[in-house]
Amino acid sequence: MEEPCLPPVPEPKRPDLPCPRGACDAHFHIFGPVSRFPYAESRAYTPPEAPLESLLRMHARLGIERGVVVQGNAHGTNNSAILDAVRREPHRLRAVAIIGTDTGPEQLKTLARSGVRALRFHHAPRQAGTYSSLGFTAFEKLAPHMAELGLHVQFFMDARELPALLPRLRDWRLPVVLDHFGSTKGKEGTTAPGFQLLRQHLANGTIWVKISGAYRASEKYPDYPDARALHDSLITANPDQLLWGTDWPHPRLARDMPDDGHLLDLFNEWTPDAAVRRKILVDNPARLYGF
Repeated sequence: MEEPCLPPVPEPKRPDLPCPRGACDAHFHIFGPVSRFPYAESRAYTPPEAPLESLLRMHARLGIERGVVVQGNAHGTNNSAILDAVRREPHRLRAVAIIGTDTGPEQLKTLARSGVRALRFHHAPRQAGTYSSLGFTAFEKLAPHMAELGLHVQFFMDARELPALLPRLRDWRLPVVLDHFGSTKGKEGTTAPGFQLLRQHLANGTIWVKISGAYRASEKYPDYPDARALHDSLITANPDQLLWGTDWPHPRLARDMPDDGHLLDLFNEWTPDAAVRRKILVDNPARLYGF
């Protein structure tokens, strides 16, 4: 049975603290409009439409000037919707694509010229069949071409898989980015083995981490207090390789839809140092995505 998906909050609250100039939402999705960009037949979920125009309205309310649109499962390996968004907003947006293993070097060059800065893969051996089949084996096939074009890699994965994964990345010289706190859970605390691995590799500069989707790290809606300990520990480890994102429109969520303005308020509250907030919201994404 297909998972239900709620629509995002249509008018999120305005954040209590204004964003710095050049603030970037480093992880969100665009879905549709389906009349132009149909969903993939083999998708895991069917989200409500969340087109570019809705995304821009949400960003305007939050005071966000830049963004990184990440290809979502609903569109499969057809990146037309996100490429159209970057084409229409070339100064504001960059993209992270999902492609098939049959994608050739010339097609990759076209993606890179179109504003794609990374490719996303799903390495989820503990959740077989739940996500895209384009996992680490697909990355290994595409890695030489990615390296030539300066396309870094982003993984949706459980941080507990890092010991098995990182040795296979020993020849990879570009950034490695993990989504959503590396799928760690606030209820397990900062001493959990997966989180300790995540923190260790962030601290030594091996990986970048998106502190996005606090509501995925915590079940304690709407303030997610147990996710704060994860947030605080990662900032202490290495704020120079952290990114923040809304994860709008929050796909695969059937209840307790977060307000994106409140998510930004929580980030600001949990990151009281203005210089660190600027690093995460402005400087780090500018460096990684080439704004």
